[in-house]
Amino acid sequence: MTKTDQLKKALDERILILDGGAGTMIQAHKLSEADYRGERFADWKQDVQGNNDLLQLTRPDVIRGMHEAYLDAGADIIETNTFSSTTIAQADYGMEAFAREMNVVGAQLAREAADAAEKKDGRPRWVAGAIGPTNRTASISPDVNDPGARNVTFDELAEAYREAADGLIEGGVDMLLIETIFDTLNAKAALYGIGELFDARGEELPIMLSATITDQSGRTLSGQTATAFYHSIRHAKPLSVGLNCALGPDLMRQYVDELSGVAETYVSAYPNAGLPNAFGEYDETPESMAAHIKEWAESGMLNIVGGCCGTTPAHIAAFAEAVKGVPPRKVPESDGAMKLSGLEPFTLAG
Repeated sequence: MTKTDQLKKALDERILILDGGAGTMIQAHKLSEADYRGERFADWKQDVQGNNDLLQLTRPDVIRGMHEAYLDAGADIIETNTFSSTTIAQADYGMEAFAREMNVVGAQLAREAADAAEKKDGRPRWVAGAIGPTNRTASISPDVNDPGARNVTFDELAEAYREAADGLIEGGVDMLLIETIFDTLNAKAALYGIGELFDARGEELPIMLSATITDQSGRTLSGQTATAFYHSIRHAKPLSVGLNCALGPDLMRQYVDELSGVAETYVSAYPNAGLPNAFGEYDETPESMAAHIKEWAESGMLNIVGGCCGTTPAHIAAFAEAVKGVPPRKVPESDGAMKLSGLEPFTLAG
């Protein structure tokens, strides 16, 4: 069986565990500017502290250790530390030229850790190549006085996503995870660029899509409901669709439930450990979050579950225990109806 075949078989048999927050783990090391720079970038022209993706190249020990901790906690799928490894996001640090290398090395580090864990106990592990939303949006003007203004084009986004995906595939990922989607047009650019890449390479990998509901309005930043978002991307036939970030499990539940009711594919969810408190920290404990996750699983909402900001290996271990033995959500058959969307979903009954 191929890794993709193994993945689909596992998804039909049980709820798979995704890893937790990367930033949470990296911040615990209290790295200095010098740590981020390393020897290679000791004389870099601007500050780079906070550029977590750079650590692939300067502190690979930190990133490898993070992957190993999540695998030890029970993760079936680990994400590469490449959330901001696009030329667009790396422009903040003047490091556009290193974006592809960050993806290649980030994928290699995760691959090494996943393969070592699998060799240890024989249980398959998978690596998801993480691709973040960039720090620009194709649908919303950056200038309140000019609604038509844009600071990025669809083609620029597509090319940046394509380059990132190419590096991830070269590094050995099993699937691509387009995550924290706040603007569906950005996601469409990613799907377009990755589609071109698949054609050029003559191979395809499964694609996971995960949007973020930014507040209790129940909408993405560009205004779509969870169902409308799904209608917008279902043509891409993703392996999974889901939600992550922004909200804790208490506030995210209704939107995961909504998506679970309409998605004709697997559903993923990886919430934050609550909303940040006054100190920018997260208060949801592994036990408090696991209680929510267990109820979600028992309600038939989940195929893949993990954690986002504020979560740690302790959270992931608690999630793994909470869903153990709980059957995964059954993927519904397509009803054949035409499903369209703007900000709201529309279904034309057959």
